[in-house]
Amino acid sequence: MSDVRSHGRSGPVAGAGAGRHLLVVDDDDRIRELLKEFLAREGYRVTGAAHAAAAKRLMELIEFDLVVLDVMMPGESGFDLTTWVRSKAETSKTPVLLLTARGDPDDRIEGLSRGADDYMSKPFDPRELALRVDAILRRTGGKPLTPREIKLGPAVFDMERLELTRDGKVQRLTEAEAQLLKTLAIHAHSAVERMSLSPDTADITGRAVDVQVTRLRRKLEADPKNPRYLQTVRGVGYMLAPD
Repeated sequence: MSDVRSHGRSGPVAGAGAGRHLLVVDDDDRIRELLKEFLAREGYRVTGAAHAAAAKRLMELIEFDLVVLDVMMPGESGFDLTTWVRSKAETSKTPVLLLTARGDPDDRIEGLSRGADDYMSKPFDPRELALRVDAILRRTGGKPLTPREIKLGPAVFDMERLELTRDGKVQRLTEAEAQLLKTLAIHAHSAVERMSLSPDTADITGRAVDVQVTRLRRKLEADPKNPRYLQTVRGVGYMLAPD
């Protein structure tokens, strides 16, 4: 099945994601992974789910900027999941873009009547999808962009220079530590999945991330064993809680 046409990086919207966190829900593993890869190149952080139940668990734990949702899934349909998203106070304002092989006008009307913000039929061009995602986020406003500096008590992290200072003294960071801290800072006050923080796909245990977090806490926290700013979110991953 050829539902997504593969393309290289798209010029007009490359980097448009600005750290926004998207959830892609599709039971087709190939399409889901292609979308995750393409949207990541556009600057978005992307999490995937294979069905509605997994998507609900993620949305109950993590705040997403937008959901890209397939309609035809086994079990609960994308239409029903859209209704669920709109019914919850925590997710009611989260934009939804529906994807489906069903191009019938009645289906489009059904999706929009359930509260979807936009609707695309398969097969589709990923470049158009990226443009539509960007347009939805601009229209709905999304979450405010992260400021350049994040204050963590006596420590300050400069997002552009990737520089951490504490009591006015520069704290040396490895490249991995700096990138991990930036990712957490972009999504401050939101839990970030442990495995999505790992740049090494071979690190299936997430152990490398745990080591980096331990080292960062020594540079950030007054009491690294009882962290105030770099917190563990049990069963999910980590969260940065700046002042």
